[in-house]
Amino acid sequence: MNAMEFTLEALDTPALTKAHLADLLFEQIGLNKRESKDMVEAFFDLVAGSLIEGTDVKISGFGNFQIRVKAPRPGRNPRTGEAIPIGARRVATFHASAKLKEQIHGSIEEEGAQEVEWSVGTE
Repeated sequence: MNAMEFTLEALDTPALTKAHLADLLFEQIGLNKRESKDMVEAFFDLVAGSLIEGTDVKISGFGNFQIRVKAPRPGRNPRTGEAIPIGARRVATFHASAKLKEQIHGSIEEEGAQEVEWSVGTE
């Protein structure tokens, strides 16, 4: 499969959304709009469900999503200075892969023009 290419300037907003991903699947892979939307939703449901269950999500060449348990700690109300305990909680973290970090770092060095190109898919 060839990589799909698009630019951020082609997007209505400066962020890549689930709707944009579904549109890319529709336009460049040939799935119908409903299948595209369902596939994107299923992917994110699977990632979220895995994290909720405590399973790490590792996407080769992209990065790792993990759940980290934060211990309870003392906090402070910034207005009053009153001490308030902050309970233990679970937070999602993302660590970019070395490959993604290299691509991001390289894009800054090569970015002469305003247009940034991204590729989606396999190389």
